[in-house]
Amino acid sequence: MMALEKNRIGRRAALTKLATTVGAFTIVPRFVLGGTGFTAPSDQLTKGVIGVGGMGRGHLNYEGRTVAICDVEELHLALAREKIDGSVHEYGDFRELLQQDDIDVVHIATPPHWHALMTCAALAAGKDVWCEKPMTRTIGEGRSVVEAVARHQRMMRINTWFRFSDNFYGMGVPVKPIKKLVQNDVFGWPLKVTIGAATGFNWKFYWRGKNHLEPQTIPDTLNYDMWLGPAPAKPYHRHRVHNTFRGYWDYDGGGLGDMGQHYLDPVQYLLDKDDTGPVKIRVDAPQQDPDAAGTWRQIEFTYADGCQILLDGANRDTSAAFIEGPKGKLYKGMRSDVPNLNDLIRDLPDPAPQQDSFSDTVRTRTRFALNELNGHRSCSLVNLGIIAVRLGRNLEYDPLKQEFINDEVANRMINQPMRGSWSI
Repeated sequence: MMALEKNRIGRRAALTKLATTVGAFTIVPRFVLGGTGFTAPSDQLTKGVIGVGGMGRGHLNYEGRTVAICDVEELHLALAREKIDGSVHEYGDFRELLQQDDIDVVHIATPPHWHALMTCAALAAGKDVWCEKPMTRTIGEGRSVVEAVARHQRMMRINTWFRFSDNFYGMGVPVKPIKKLVQNDVFGWPLKVTIGAATGFNWKFYWRGKNHLEPQTIPDTLNYDMWLGPAPAKPYHRHRVHNTFRGYWDYDGGGLGDMGQHYLDPVQYLLDKDDTGPVKIRVDAPQQDPDAAGTWRQIEFTYADGCQILLDGANRDTSAAFIEGPKGKLYKGMRSDVPNLNDLIRDLPDPAPQQDSFSDTVRTRTRFALNELNGHRSCSLVNLGIIAVRLGRNLEYDPLKQEFINDEVANRMINQPMRGSWSI
């Protein structure tokens, strides 16, 4: 691996040098330049991390060697630099990072309004992509990412891991034993899954925006225009950025945007819905502010076969089962009314194995367990819920066409415009 020297690119210099579209650069994929496109000469994957706030900094030294970092906040770059052993390139504009030809994987840890645009640009640059959740901020962006992965023949993972590792919140076990029970019809069919306080899930309603923010002076260390990027231009206020951005619809979707894919992706997997979506969305929520994300009481997704997922934001059913079917129920902590549950888990056949190492995915070109295809479907659940909450009404949805039925207003929210000349 070539030695890297620190290469600090100031935000003002980057603004002067760069146009505001991804297409301003001619990006040559690494494999064209003589590399493999996915394995460093040292056999250690190299990565560039875009967005080195809290989440990005937490992954700097995980699965590979970080050779480049990028952020629009100079203070974030300084903090990240201290965590990296050895030299590293530093950028204020992600498009310059994508030109660095010794990067195997681009890790995108920005606010969600950037995820799709950066992902598609990284794929076009010949990089594999590790993207934080939610995968995209809109359903249309998710479709663009799916198409881009196929077009550029790259590998992608979404950074929520509960379908294949770690205990699944209030259940106290990984998803695998629950999957065994569901796929072997222990509870019958169709099933109802409840995600709320009674079943061990916290919807984090503290991620709420503030109304009528008074404009503040932009800090000298922050390139706010680049932070906004494709999002609508709005006056700077510190509550919009960094640690509290999730409270604004332009960038995320409150607690639903923050936790939705963590909670719902394993449920899609449990219900064998990785290639589809619900046909009805029922919502109970107060009227929402057009800018600041608020709370909601319930969101219910119903699939064509009668399966349901209920998001219980108001904790209305304090004794709810996590899974309920015609043959039995499974509660928080793996309590159940099914006899000999532990014996069943031991004796029933296992689900199909999953590829849970992204390093192996990159090296072998085998699809990761949570990829652009099933990740788009579970992220679409999040975005369907957000649209229903924002509109304050029930919706009907065609999961094959991925559009709402007889609802022009809701369909306009599938593909939302990007600011200026930013585009995918």
